[in-house]
Amino acid sequence: MERRSFVRNTGLAGILAAGAAPAIVHAQANIRWRLASSFPKSLDTIFGAAEIFAKQVGLMSGGKFQITVATPGEIVPAFGVLDAVQAATVEMAHTAPYYFFGKDPTFALGCAIPFGLNSRQMSAWMYEGNGLKLTREHYAKYNIVNFPGGNTGAQMGGWWRKEIKSLADLKGQKFRTGGFGGVIMGRIGAVPQNIPGGEIYQALEKGTIDSAEWIGPYDDEKLGFAKVAPFYAYPGFWEGGPQLDFYINDKAYNGLSADYKAMIESAASHAHVEMQARYDARNPAALKRLVGSGTKLFRFPKDVMEAGFKEAMAEYSDLSAKNPGWKKIYEDYAVFRRDANLWFRFTEAGFDDFMQAQKL
Repeated sequence: MERRSFVRNTGLAGILAAGAAPAIVHAQANIRWRLASSFPKSLDTIFGAAEIFAKQVGLMSGGKFQITVATPGEIVPAFGVLDAVQAATVEMAHTAPYYFFGKDPTFALGCAIPFGLNSRQMSAWMYEGNGLKLTREHYAKYNIVNFPGGNTGAQMGGWWRKEIKSLADLKGQKFRTGGFGGVIMGRIGAVPQNIPGGEIYQALEKGTIDSAEWIGPYDDEKLGFAKVAPFYAYPGFWEGGPQLDFYINDKAYNGLSADYKAMIESAASHAHVEMQARYDARNPAALKRLVGSGTKLFRFPKDVMEAGFKEAMAEYSDLSAKNPGWKKIYEDYAVFRRDANLWFRFTEAGFDDFMQAQKL
């Protein structure tokens, strides 16, 4: 059997297990890529996904395919990574697609929208539904090939100087959030601010903003938000399962051998799983520490949730009427969300409700 055909049909894992990897690796060219991250290195969970990815590619290629991960500002700013990949300034990036909501709201569907899919549902839509196919059609316009690159799981609702007890309390609050979260919070009374993760603490400390959300306890503890805003809200209804992406310049990707492309795909899916595992493992202890040091948890009141849901559905309907690209992907997304929640209602939710009420 011809070697390349054997690789395709047997799979990279089988080749490695069979001990044939050295012959394949030695036949490949040495490649050096740069990956621009949108996240500060201090956040080992979300920045770490890019490091995990780069390490896996290096290991699978026997060191022949090396990827250097750059922090925001080393090559391009945090929010400049999409333009950099599109223009081939760097070969790839790791980012949150909804950061580029301003270019086209359709980007957010590859990450998170308010009252959207949770993390498991998002992975299911991407890998087994039409998510990856549809988003790649969108990204083709930007010279990008995308791969899922991690998920934080459902996020917290941010840090506030005062508890939000009703919808009226949101009025005029300068709230740091990104993408559709900002649009919907704006529609229900807040004043959204889009600020990179590494700059949130200073803005909150100086009073430039009144409140801010990032991800969840593990990262938020590192960023020190509890020192300047004692109230911690949940849930972050605008981010029920935000997916990160690896963006790869299409010419760079298409120039790879089939073996290197397989390594990229494998390493991306590994980083995708590992990132959420880290958050799920580290958030519980971090939340305990925060509460133990005085953080006050509160749940968003029902009128806030209901107003947010109503405005989100209205926004999506408005976009579908004027943005054909959004409409095509959202219609598929919405059907998948409906069916997934029907299933989760009887299984995941039923089991979780019972378990979380027990004295463990």
